[in-house]
Amino acid sequence: MRRRNLLTGGLGTVVLSFGPAQLAWGSAIVAVRVWPAAEYTRVTIESDQSLIANHFVADNPPRLVVDIEHLELSPALRELVGKVRSDDPYISSVRVGQNQPRVVRLVIDLKQAVKPQQFALTPVAAYQHRLVFDLYPTEEPDPLLSLIRDKDTAEREAAQEVQDALGEFIGRVDKPLAQSNANTSGTAPTPRPPAAPPPPTAAQKDRINRLIVVAIDPGHGGEDPGAIGPTGLKEKDVVLQVALQLRDKLNTKPGMRAMLTRDADFFVPLKDRVAKARRVQADLFVSIHADAFFTPEARGASVFALSQGGATSTAARWMAQKENAADVVGGVNAATKDKQVLRALLDMSTTAQIKDSLRVGNEVLSRIGSVGRLHKPKVEQAGFAVLKAPDIPSILVETAFISNPDEEDKLRDPDYQQRLVQALFSGIERYFAKNPPLSRNRAT
Repeated sequence: MRRRNLLTGGLGTVVLSFGPAQLAWGSAIVAVRVWPAAEYTRVTIESDQSLIANHFVADNPPRLVVDIEHLELSPALRELVGKVRSDDPYISSVRVGQNQPRVVRLVIDLKQAVKPQQFALTPVAAYQHRLVFDLYPTEEPDPLLSLIRDKDTAEREAAQEVQDALGEFIGRVDKPLAQSNANTSGTAPTPRPPAAPPPPTAAQKDRINRLIVVAIDPGHGGEDPGAIGPTGLKEKDVVLQVALQLRDKLNTKPGMRAMLTRDADFFVPLKDRVAKARRVQADLFVSIHADAFFTPEARGASVFALSQGGATSTAARWMAQKENAADVVGGVNAATKDKQVLRALLDMSTTAQIKDSLRVGNEVLSRIGSVGRLHKPKVEQAGFAVLKAPDIPSILVETAFISNPDEEDKLRDPDYQQRLVQALFSGIERYFAKNPPLSRNRAT
């Protein structure tokens, strides 16, 4: 069969080898998935064999056109149409059709211009061959600016609520007098204009400049479910629930703001998690996970910090290797990796960073111990890739063993989640009370 050439701007191609059997019978679609998020939307087509696909971007209206060769239109592929959510920031709809014999065309109608990335993933874990399309915005927002704007918005809303309550109180006080004036003069009094909020004081400005930023990293996500409990509870779901509650809890503390590496069910590569924390000049990085082991008897929470040398135990080394494999399951576009930069990032670690990480780790561990059983009574160390920001104290918290039936039930329990969040919050709060970060002038 002769391959077609799409001579159109923005063309991307993935060409993988086929044997005679594959060419004769083609591939079967196993599943299709769409993972929408504010940062990017991922479209995954899973098949029993590797696929040949070409794509190009068209304008007026914006759309991504994908041609998949050696494929017949199937009910499984048609399911992609119904996978698009109304709140997807990038995709408005998907159309699927048999463009030519043995060529299926997908037309992905877009809500905005995107920079698509196309790549293939070989079978791993429970997945077969995957063809992936990541749709990124053409202009990436500044996360630090967004964080401070969110803080300013929250403060304005809080100030407005106070102002509204004060205005309502004044209105009730003035109401008898107003009614009396209306009875004598016959005219309604002129309403008072709301008082303008006072300008920020020098002390308030200083508190903004000294804003403490905590990066919260819910592990796994999207294509990577993490560990799965006996009844099907997924690690990626429960750690996101905990992370969202911890963010809200930290945001209630004056002078502190939390940033999530992901706030929905999508995958974030390990190096990007670290990079996000550094971009917002985070003062602390907390990665949240739920442990798993081969046998259901293992139980208890753990806290890990980075190790410059070897792991402090065989279990810690095994845990680091397992968590570091997340990129393989979640699916990283190897073509976009700058291997030299990545190697430098993951090799950089400092004695000071590890020292501070152990301090905050001990504070958190002592408080988690009041919520449930600890797996180890001290902070363990190993070479976790996600903890290797050289300038940010970083810890990884394994909240419980999701592979243990009793602890899976706890992780699902809202009351246990609330107590766990309070323990994490208390440990973080205590760490910063003892170790205030250096003042950093952040643009407001």
